[in-house]
Formats: sequence, structure tokens, C-alpha cells
Amino acid sequence: MKIKSLIPFLLVLFVVGIIACTPDDNSQEFVPERDRTEQQLADKDSLLQYLSTHYYNSGFFETGTNHRYSDIIISELPKDDDDNYLPLPNPESNTLLIDAIDDPYQVEFADTDYEYYVLRINQGGGASPAFTDAVRVRYEGSLVTSASVFDEQSSPADVPLQGDGFTVFGTIEGWKLIMPTFNTAENFVIEDDGQVTYDNYGLGVMFLPSGLAYYSNFVTGIPQYSNLVFKFDLLQYEVIDHDNDLVLSFIEDLDGDGNVSNDDTDEDGIPNFLDIDDDGDGVITRFEDIDGDGDPTNDIGMNGIPKYLDPEETESNQDEN
Repeated sequence: MKIKSLIPFLLVLFVVGIIACTPDDNSQEFVPERDRTEQQLADKDSLLQYLSTHYYNSGFFETGTNHRYSDIIISELPKDDDDNYLPLPNPESNTLLIDAIDDPYQVEFADTDYEYYVLRINQGGGASPAFTDAVRVRYEGSLVTSASVFDEQSSPADVPLQGDGFTVFGTIEGWKLIMPTFNTAENFVIEDDGQVTYDNYGLGVMFLPSGLAYYSNFVTGIPQYSNLVFKFDLLQYEVIDHDNDLVLSFIEDLDGDGNVSNDDTDEDGIPNFLDIDDDGDGVITRFEDIDGDGDPTNDIGMNGIPKYLDPEETESNQDEN
């Protein structure tokens, strides 16, 4: 067999099934757009109720290594004849989700304050992807209300290489927020038959309010305003430079808000991460790498601004300097 260290390279990109979900399932009854703040309050109550009445098989993960998302079993607490919840069964082997999750994470999105929750079973031993990067995962998505599985990718090696078409920021907001907080695999092994096995990868579960998922959109198998649960294994990632301008896409998030689509230095309607001439000075960004080290961000002009972001630093005055 052949053993390789986990140096990021372009692999199968994640959430093929999620991206494939189309927002036009006409079989669902249309629900008018709701107020996001009011919906978030309802979603928060629903998620906390779920986390307080469901548990997972925590004891299973105390021994062994390289467990998979499919090993995570989430169950509802038993009830008595009057529909009251009974105590946690086998507490030495099971843990209530509310007692196992990280502290609630908070984010402002679409002018609304959201809380979301993460069960972190294994952090992973490799590096963390940026929100603009491509990743390879195994995962299962289900509904909070019914535990109905609407999407699953259990064997990412079966998915053909797709270039850089699927990236973290191209999916739902919750994935973009949570994937960069986990690490990929520490290393991997390519067997003689071409199968790949991974060692010490990120393993967890995310619990998302509808506002960080599909909200009011029509998606096959997902009713509007659904809170979602995703179990996942984070295996590998690839740093992406979408416009091939030598500036990695995560660096083109100039305001640091986690959204590269609103960073447009020359205001030409093309965000920097897709614009081959970021400052609109007529000099392609990759040609503003004056010292030839493959990184235009460290070529600083006379006014202290990187030349690729300063329209006054044209090719002509670069030559003069």
C-alpha cells in the first residue's frame, strides 16, 4: 500500500447531495415568508427541546478510533403512559445532547441573531479548511421534527472529481460556519485497490435553525422552516483560488465578515474572488506580483496599500518605482 501525509489537494468536493437539492419542490404547500427574528425564537425553542429530550451513544466513542458519522445514534428519551419523558437510560453509556454539545454559538446573519449547536466528538488531527475552500466529507442530513433522512453521502470516493465547483461558502450558512471549526484527517492511506482510509478526522454533529439552513426555500425532502441535523466526517480539503489570480479566495474576504461576495474593490459588480483585476486598474492581479514570489498581497505600494488593491499603482508607475 502507499501512505501519504495529508497535504491538501483537490478531491471530491462536499455536500454533493445538498447542492443538488433543488429549491422548487412543488409537492410542498407554500408557506408565506416569515419574520426572521420571530422564526429564530421558535427555532431556538424547538432545538433546545430536541437537545433536552434526545441522547446519543457516547460510551461507544470512549474506545477505538476513527469512528464514523454512521456510528452516532441519536435517540429520543423513553416516555411513560402519560407521554411524560422518563430518565436517561443507561447513563454510563448514553449522554443527553444538551449536556454534550459545545456552548451555544452565536452569529448575526441576514440581520438576525442566531444560535446554533455543535456536538464535537473528534476534533481531527489535520488542518482546518477556510470557508471558501473545497472539502471532502461523509455526512447524513435529517429533520429535527421526524428524524427523517433527506440526504446522505457515505462514500465520497465514489463521487468523481468536479474541479472547484463545490465549496464551503457555496452551501448553507451553517456548513460555512461550522466546517472551519473542525480539522481534517491527520493522514490517509491509499490501498492497492484504490480505496482510501483516513486517520483522526473531524467527527461531529451540527444542529441548525432554519435560518442557517434553507429557511423558506423549497428543497426536496425538506419542508420550509425546518431545523436540521447533520452528522459528518470531515476528511480532506483543498485551498481554492477561484479566479486564479494568486490571491487565495479566503484572503479576498477583505472585511472579514465571512462573505466574499460583498468584497468588490473596483465596484465593477464582480467580487474580488472572481475578479482577475481586483482594483480595476487594467493590470491583471496576478501581474501585480512584482517580486515574483507567487503572492501579490505582499507587494506594497508607496501609500502602504497592496498594489493589486490600489488603482493608482498602475503598471507604469510600478516600473517607475
